[in-house]
Amino acid sequence: MFSLPLGDGARLAALEVWHAEEFAGHLDRARDHIRPWVGPAFVTDDMEGARATLARYAERQAGDGARLYGIWREDVLVGGVMFTDFSAAAGSCEIGCWLEPSAQGHGLVTRACGALLDWAFTVRGLHRAEWHCRADNHRSTAVAKRLGMTLEGVRRAAWPYEGVRYDTQLWAVLAGEWRTRGDEASGAALTR
Repeated sequence: MFSLPLGDGARLAALEVWHAEEFAGHLDRARDHIRPWVGPAFVTDDMEGARATLARYAERQAGDGARLYGIWREDVLVGGVMFTDFSAAAGSCEIGCWLEPSAQGHGLVTRACGALLDWAFTVRGLHRAEWHCRADNHRSTAVAKRLGMTLEGVRRAAWPYEGVRYDTQLWAVLAGEWRTRGDEASGAALTR
């Protein structure tokens, strides 16, 4: 299994079904914080739901689709990054993230997403990576900017949450843009 150092005592590694108990405990700490920003199927409430989420991503990865990675800090799962969509045939992907409050402010998500982008563009040869977020999610918008993404548009009232509809932003970076921007936000390339 790979493990990519992110600095600050943190590492990035595959988040797999056998991590279900650890993932459930992490969600107990992060649930209220991340629930407004991520899809409802991701934020499960129990061990069975955590296992089902991890199994769903494992199945999609087996089909060369979505992938899920955890961020561990001092050997505690504190968040993660993912390819919410991955299509080698189309040459595009969508990345996303989540993080519990205790791990914010250390650049972990930016470095982890940089590693995913490096892998998608240099190893897999994809052409385009997208980032979707609620327009009022300022932390998420800041990550997209740090990754050198361009705001391409706003989908009005596209995100329902607790009876209110929120605008979502679509950010993207192309492979050529990523390659020419240097090492500013890129992480070490994943080899698998």
